[in-house]
Amino acid sequence: MTPQTAIAKIWDDHLVDEDLIFCDLHLVQEVSSPQAFDELRLAGIGVRRPDRTIATADHAVPTANRNLPIVDDMARLQVEALERNCAEFQIPMRPYRSQGQGIVHVIGPDLGLTQPGMTIMCGDSHTSTHGAFGALAFGIGTSEVGHVLATQALVQKKQPTMRVSFNGARGHGVTAKDMVLTMIRQLGTAGGTGHFIEYTGDAIRGLSMEGRMTVCNMTVEAGARAGLVAADDTTFAYLEGRECAPHDFAAAVEGWRHYTTDEGATFDREVAIDVAAIAPAVTWGTNPGQSIQINETVPEPQNDGDLRALAYMGLEAGQSLAGLPIDRVFIGSCTNGRIEDLEAAATIMRGRRVKDGVRVLVVPGSMAVKAEADRRGLGAVFIEAGAEWRDAGCSMCVGMNDDILAPGERCASTSNRNYEGRQGRHGRTHLVSPAMAAAAAITGCLTDVRELGD
Repeated sequence: MTPQTAIAKIWDDHLVDEDLIFCDLHLVQEVSSPQAFDELRLAGIGVRRPDRTIATADHAVPTANRNLPIVDDMARLQVEALERNCAEFQIPMRPYRSQGQGIVHVIGPDLGLTQPGMTIMCGDSHTSTHGAFGALAFGIGTSEVGHVLATQALVQKKQPTMRVSFNGARGHGVTAKDMVLTMIRQLGTAGGTGHFIEYTGDAIRGLSMEGRMTVCNMTVEAGARAGLVAADDTTFAYLEGRECAPHDFAAAVEGWRHYTTDEGATFDREVAIDVAAIAPAVTWGTNPGQSIQINETVPEPQNDGDLRALAYMGLEAGQSLAGLPIDRVFIGSCTNGRIEDLEAAATIMRGRRVKDGVRVLVVPGSMAVKAEADRRGLGAVFIEAGAEWRDAGCSMCVGMNDDILAPGERCASTSNRNYEGRQGRHGRTHLVSPAMAAAAAITGCLTDVRELGD
């Protein structure tokens, strides 16, 4: 029997017909779904498998003053439309203002809905997050959302595969965020275009599920379609006991163990990364591939894109980013809004105060994460340090409602994208890990977190 990759096994098991893939789990949110529901109404058809669909409002929801009406008209209309559509088409929903609400890529794992061997789709590019569980998960367009709602399947071409091996031990202060930023710097933002990536190596196996989700989340920033970490005992331990985990968990685990890459299976491309050489990373430009280690200097521009990025960010080649003053800090998003991320930030902020003049937003990825953070005393740590402890949502990652930068403001952000205007018109975003973001909050500038001690 020909050895297969984990990706090939999942693909083959979900192939309904040539280039037609069955969807095990469809995640729906308020921004990419209204047109899809309208298409269903026009066609006079319903949702094929409501039981394999779950919805939540995350992008447009305000993360403060939830007891008040939504002020932003567009955000309010999007949230209301999702609630109406889910009621009409009988789709399970975690409502706005409920304790079940959160970023769709956080609540799926929270609930145990995200499981090994699945195909998972959502009208959001960071659906790749769910690949951390050994699932084949990818974002789809609005018209495709309608197709999945109507048929529970999607026309897809099988993509080439790439194996990215992270080898060696992480140094002090080095996180999953630093690993994936280093990978994107090495590959480039188009280096993974058209590929499904499997992440392997001792450094990947050594990550928690939260860390693996961070790596898979940012797979799309290298241009790839999806990223996957084959399930193992770490995966199974995370899922056991969760609300939607299989009732016969032992039997489920036995089935999940099938979805690993066979010895001798081949990939279309192989990439190796020396983790021991990685230091805490920070972006200097306007895409996630434009990053350096915090102990390096801004590189010489190699093209017009680099020149434009330097001009937009107000930086010069040869400049050190360590010590660069910042105005805002954002800790949250589907990349780094989980309990482990909040723990890392709180460790740095505990017993310290936010630098005068710096505004810090800490936004949990789900209301369940917020409740757990409060149970552990993390919310109190953030508040005592002078940060704003918000409710769940995408928040500054997408620059919604009032969670935006003013023109010219510079932000240390744990989110996944730093494009021009991503967090606000003419805002300047530096992508970092939660610990690095917390260090910037305390010092008022981009700082090597290793200098603050353990």
